[in-house]
Amino acid sequence: MSTENYTIIHPEDTDKHYTTLNLGPTHPATHGIFQNILTMDGEMVIDAEQTIGYIHRAFEKIAEHRPYYQITPLTDRLNYCSSPINNIGYQLAVEKLLGIKTNKRIDYMRVIIMELSRIADHLVCNSVIGVDSGALTGFVYIFQEREFIYEIFEEICGARLTTNIGRIGGFDRDFSPAVIHKIRQFLVRYEKALHEFENLFIRNRIFMDRTIKVGPISAERALAYGFTGPNLRAAGVDYDVRVASPYCSYNDFDFIIPVGTHGDTYDRFCVRQTEMWQSMKIIKDALDNLPQGDHIVREPFAVLPKKEDVYSKMEALIWHFKIVMGEIDAPKGEIYHSVEGGNGELGFYLVSEGGRAPYRLHFRRPCFIYYQAYPEMIKGGLLSDAIITMSSMNVIAGELDA
Repeated sequence: MSTENYTIIHPEDTDKHYTTLNLGPTHPATHGIFQNILTMDGEMVIDAEQTIGYIHRAFEKIAEHRPYYQITPLTDRLNYCSSPINNIGYQLAVEKLLGIKTNKRIDYMRVIIMELSRIADHLVCNSVIGVDSGALTGFVYIFQEREFIYEIFEEICGARLTTNIGRIGGFDRDFSPAVIHKIRQFLVRYEKALHEFENLFIRNRIFMDRTIKVGPISAERALAYGFTGPNLRAAGVDYDVRVASPYCSYNDFDFIIPVGTHGDTYDRFCVRQTEMWQSMKIIKDALDNLPQGDHIVREPFAVLPKKEDVYSKMEALIWHFKIVMGEIDAPKGEIYHSVEGGNGELGFYLVSEGGRAPYRLHFRRPCFIYYQAYPEMIKGGLLSDAIITMSSMNVIAGELDA
């Protein structure tokens, strides 16, 4: 399905009749609610124009009217394939504003949860690439492992998809023995499943023909658009927020940043596959070396006191009331903090003028930034290539619109 012999023709340069095709907003191949208006010459894409905003929910405006601790559930609904990364990224931003420093145990617990989320995110993306190339078996098989990750999340916080996991300053509860057991069980079973999944695709001639040289983008163009994450690394740029600006003690872990060469669909698939292996290594290292310590920073102005203290101590009752009612004044300031999300640099630009809620909170969503390159990546290719290119970019509608 290579496009190297195609010449891109602009509709205004010829009198030839072209077909306008609506790809979305509710087409199942878009994997979300967004529209692409394609100008087609038979099966070839001549031009494309996106329309976004179908599930815009005004999160940034809502955040201006909510106390800081009530904003975490909003972040669930960004990239809902890896909600805990969004949750923890926001909590880290608030901690940076408040000057809260967490201990190593909290950092390692966060790393474990974020890497499990990264695996769940990449698992969805790569299995869907398989579906859009005509291979359903891998998708059905590997999704069992995603369900098991959700069982781990459920054991930790009681939720599965939109998790609201963790708190500003750490976690509301420590990892139980059941959580530790489930994570170790997952590492064993997923290693076998991931090997089998790779054997279905990596050297499969049909899959390679459907993905190599499909939807390519150069490193220069990717950087010009502002790409980050697996889509940028697939183009050959080894930028990873976990290494460039370490957080949560990521500098304690030794892992490889995989990069591609052509920035095509096959490279994006391979980069995510390798990242899943690296995530499993990080989780194992963090679990084997989990430090001792408390699961939350006991800062009364930011963290709910223990329930038994609220029942018996006036000071704890006062702080509990002030936090729940949003009567804690944050310091004035302006900060930016980013984490390596499933799709790239997920940033939180937070402006505080004191008071109970942010003056301004902006989410830097990687999907919103790299989706603008989609028309350039599919022009001159076939319609079937446009579908699989979108899958390999992993455009999540919730993160795109916010």
